[in-house]
Amino acid sequence: MPASRSLAVVEVTRFRAHDPGYHDYVQVLIGRTIALAEELGWSVDRVAAADLGPASLLAQTDAADAVVIMGGEDIAPRFYGGASGYEGESAHFPSADEGQIALVLRALERRTPLLGICRGHQIINVALGGTIIQHLGDGTVHKNHGAPIEQIMSSHAVEVAPGSAVAALLGAERVQVKSAHHQAIAALGDGLLAVGHTPGGEIEAIEHATAPIVGVQWHPEDPGAPTGQLAALLASLDRVPVAARVAA
Repeated sequence: MPASRSLAVVEVTRFRAHDPGYHDYVQVLIGRTIALAEELGWSVDRVAAADLGPASLLAQTDAADAVVIMGGEDIAPRFYGGASGYEGESAHFPSADEGQIALVLRALERRTPLLGICRGHQIINVALGGTIIQHLGDGTVHKNHGAPIEQIMSSHAVEVAPGSAVAALLGAERVQVKSAHHQAIAALGDGLLAVGHTPGGEIEAIEHATAPIVGVQWHPEDPGAPTGQLAALLASLDRVPVAARVAA
């Protein structure tokens, strides 16, 4: 892969005065993603969606060869037909939601490789008309509820569909992951395939049937994630999905 290829790493915001502990941990995750992407030969542009606004976000990422949408706060319910006031509701950044949704739609139109992580995985789904389970409950495998931020990541298994692009990337049909989310995909968006699930059935990985778009609900960029998992998923940005090859 030529070193000149450009990667837009898109986060929600660079400013969270209301929650500095969470913000600091998000910076660790984004920093690890950027560092590995640069090691793999990408020229990285770090972009904060809420700080720019939708139009400026699209303009700044227009020349990107690939995109990663990182984790962050809950998507505002109006973007998927939901209601506010649900349990565990976080702060919302509607401008980031709008911009990132537009980014997914443009990536689909242009066939720009895109990887969504946690919130980014959900943004892909919402952009394509899918919906969100607003709260999974406190007794799930997905998050260490009530733990300090540095201990919030939970470890659990994900079953990956044989023959899927995600299985090919990870080289396995069962993987251990680190996650810290209280929401999940409900109804799938148009063109998306659910290719990873928890043993309990929640959707943990998606891929588009014809475009190089992949999403994972977990955090491969966490310091405690299995070695090589983030690099394997970043490889999705430089490949044609298995589903697309089969369709061809």
